[in-house]
Amino acid sequence: MEDQVKQTAGTLLYRFKRKHLEVLLVHPSGNYNKKSPWSIPKGLPDEGEELEEAARRETEEETGVTPGDLEALGYVEYTKSRKRVHCFVGPSPDDADPSCTSWEVDRAEFVVIEDAKKIIHPDQFPLLKRLEDWLNDERPRKSKK
Repeated sequence: MEDQVKQTAGTLLYRFKRKHLEVLLVHPSGNYNKKSPWSIPKGLPDEGEELEEAARRETEEETGVTPGDLEALGYVEYTKSRKRVHCFVGPSPDDADPSCTSWEVDRAEFVVIEDAKKIIHPDQFPLLKRLEDWLNDERPRKSKK
């Protein structure tokens, strides 16, 4: 069916560096994408591949980073195309050193969350807010003195 929603899967890996929350984003390659927004590493699942496995594979293929533990963060729907992006969130491996390991991207790097909000694909913006909410719910509370 042509009007079927295309299912994609990706990861939102995060780390804290100098007390700043950073997320791993990629930028699509090609001259036609010079002004395109950034994205989480993502792609189409292979035949019979589970969404989380597709997200892991795409992240490693595009950035060279192998995700560790992941949890589902839900999905977003693109407003101008029939695409659904399923997102899996988790901490970045301590030794993560992203690089462009696929022809599909020309940049792969950790971006401070405030900057990420300015450059990410608008339809993926809610994922950043969900990450912040998820971290606030999941992180141990520090006692106030």
